Amino acid sequence: MAGNRLMKTYNWQQSDWPLFRYDLNSLHGTLQLIAEKVGLISGKLSHLDESQETEALIDLIVEEAVKTSEIEGEYISRPDIRSSIENKLGLFGENPVRDKRANGIIEMIFNARTSFRQPLCDTTLFEWHLSLLSMSLDPNLRIGAWRIDEDPMQIISVQHGKTIVHFEAPPSKAVPHKMQQFVKWFNDTAPGKPQAIIFAPVRAAIAHLYFESIHPFEDGNGRIGRVIAEKALYQGFGYPVMLSLSQAIESDKKAYYESLHKASRSHEITAWLSYFLNVILKAQADVEIQINFILKKSSCFDKFKDTLNKRQLKVVQRMMKSGPKGFEDGMSAKKYITITGTSKATATRDLQHMVHVNALNQTGGGRSVRYTLAL
Repeated sequence: MAGNRLMKTYNWQQSDWPLFRYDLNSLHGTLQLIAEKVGLISGKLSHLDESQETEALIDLIVEEAVKTSEIEGEYISRPDIRSSIENKLGLFGENPVRDKRANGIIEMIFNARTSFRQPLCDTTLFEWHLSLLSMSLDPNLRIGAWRIDEDPMQIISVQHGKTIVHFEAPPSKAVPHKMQQFVKWFNDTAPGKPQAIIFAPVRAAIAHLYFESIHPFEDGNGRIGRVIAEKALYQGFGYPVMLSLSQAIESDKKAYYESLHKASRSHEITAWLSYFLNVILKAQADVEIQINFILKKSSCFDKFKDTLNKRQLKVVQRMMKSGPKGFEDGMSAKKYITITGTSKATATRDLQHMVHVNALNQTGGGRSVRYTLAL
């Protein structure tokens, strides 16, 4: 029975909460790789001109906003997210944003990036929560304040008709005190403070787990918890680093939830730190791919602007908009006709010319022939 009780004990219920333990020696290799990537990405960013750097920032924030929402099963259109970012940056006039949730999540992300040096406080967390959920359709949702419901705050799933409780957060009455402890810990462990955690990725990982273990809001905890982790990284590196934790996490949500679930059961969190540090590495790799793509894209356009006709350049630009992963299913003659409004014969001739001058790569044959950018 004692073993069963221990298995069901959550971290916040244990007597030494919140004294997290971990083996830093086992993490040094990953921390070194992260530090090297920070320098490498900074070097690549220095090769971007102002417009390219703005493009990279917009692409990054689009991914962060879309993916942090998708992790929670919420879907906001990319065009609305992009328009909201462009409005925030004052680009291209005022763009229409149909889904107002886009404005809220962009407001939160920008606030975290621009005010990262400021200490964390309840007011900031409440403002983020208001931004994030002000357009919620739930009239009973408590927004901009800690949860107060007496019912247990549980993370559950239904498997084969049976409800599985993965985690139960502290009761609502305990939230104000535990959040006071968390905010104090976050500020006391910041760079330059007596209790500073030297390695920013380690502090970011602990901050995310610590916050999620309290789950202080009725909704939005995951999204705010990931922003808190990024704020910790920004403070540690001294500037808003170019990465999207949510994009890396969303690529394997199952691993994310399994790691959180295991970490919520014990104060020994070496495995959690190892998982989260590898998420940061994945996020850095994604950003590196994006920057490389922007540089190659610019070089490609300069190379072919005098070789391709207006139709061909229009198609190249359309394909480039799809990002490093490429145009969905590749370009085809049918898609070329749709984009340019030309005839099938002209489309085929244009595409073959683009292959001939090495602007496109061709794969397949017959009706299944596809074309991709030769970057």
